[in-house]
Amino acid sequence: MQEFIKSKRALIIVILLLVVFFALGAYVGYHSQPDINKVTTLSDKNNPVGITADFAPFWKVWNIIDQKYPGADKVTAQARVYGAISGLLGSLNDPYSVFFNPDEAKSFEDDIAGSFSGIGAEVGIKDKILTVISPLKDSPAYKAGLKAGDKILKIDTKVTSNLSIENAIKLMRGDKGTTVVLTIFREGELKSREISIVREIIDVPIIKTESLPNGVFVITLYSFSANSANLLQGALKEFVATKDDKLVLDLRGNPGGYLDAAVDMASWFLPSDKVVVTEDFGLNGKSSVHRSKGYDIFTDKLKMAVLIDGGSASASEILAGALHDNGIAKLVGDQSYGKGSVQEVLGVTSDTILKITVAKWLTPNGVSISEKGLTPDIEVGITDKDIKAKKDPQLDKAVEVLNNWK
Repeated sequence: MQEFIKSKRALIIVILLLVVFFALGAYVGYHSQPDINKVTTLSDKNNPVGITADFAPFWKVWNIIDQKYPGADKVTAQARVYGAISGLLGSLNDPYSVFFNPDEAKSFEDDIAGSFSGIGAEVGIKDKILTVISPLKDSPAYKAGLKAGDKILKIDTKVTSNLSIENAIKLMRGDKGTTVVLTIFREGELKSREISIVREIIDVPIIKTESLPNGVFVITLYSFSANSANLLQGALKEFVATKDDKLVLDLRGNPGGYLDAAVDMASWFLPSDKVVVTEDFGLNGKSSVHRSKGYDIFTDKLKMAVLIDGGSASASEILAGALHDNGIAKLVGDQSYGKGSVQEVLGVTSDTILKITVAKWLTPNGVSISEKGLTPDIEVGITDKDIKAKKDPQLDKAVEVLNNWK
């Protein structure tokens, strides 16, 4: 009997030792395996083919979050992935390349589909600071005194230093009749100021024409919408009917829009196949050249000046650069904004979107718009004093240039 008991005890000890060794082996095996293998809440974790970067630190941090961060269980694995994608795009140091999670993607698509309520100001990132490209004509931002070049430091109480353009726009938009307070810094002033703006439904203006008494016709273009090329055609018919030969195209405060509209507009002034703009993709010298469609209705009879300023961006710079570099027009005003990149919108999943820069704009003479913007042939500023006195020295200079055209 005692022998049986001893044998039983020995068997139990052996089993316990096996269990201990198995547990120890499992513990050692778990902690010695790569961090990527410890993450069990994700699929498709393998490195993409051809990627040589070391992903080990990424997975190590992932697991440290699980082990150390209070409330880590409240942040879903998918939310972390979305955050990681945003960080990946952040490494490009390009404010126009953005990832939209499902909620942001829906908001982005809604904005494209219809009207919205907000302040009516185009913004961008310049020198890593949220900056006003241009307030739209007669918008709440315009009426409140917001100007191109104003640096937006805060939106209500939210500091903008780490905000994406899309998140900043989201904060500035809101229900009609509500107020947003922007803290801005304006060049030439010693301290920041607050501007209160009441949100309204934004109706983006497109074009305006005016015939001046000195035989100069002025076309003011506010945006490059899908219909703006047709509207310009109508405005040019008005100009031709005056039998004048002096034209001012006012692109000040125009934040841009459709590339096709810019190419179509340039075609009214340029012979067939003249370069309007080049898309530089930066991949093994790959580029795409956009050329005039050759409507060219003015031949050599036109005297033309284009007004630009710090609010002229994107498609405005494309059109102004094409007319300037092809010898059609002289540029008058201030340095343009310098928003010369092309974004493509791609679906990542069924409910997420990637907007990514795919090319840079180059003028016909090879000037990179995004790096330098456009420098006027004749630089003329405009002051608050001029505006209050209802004076426009930039337009006055353009008229002078046309009257003394050689």
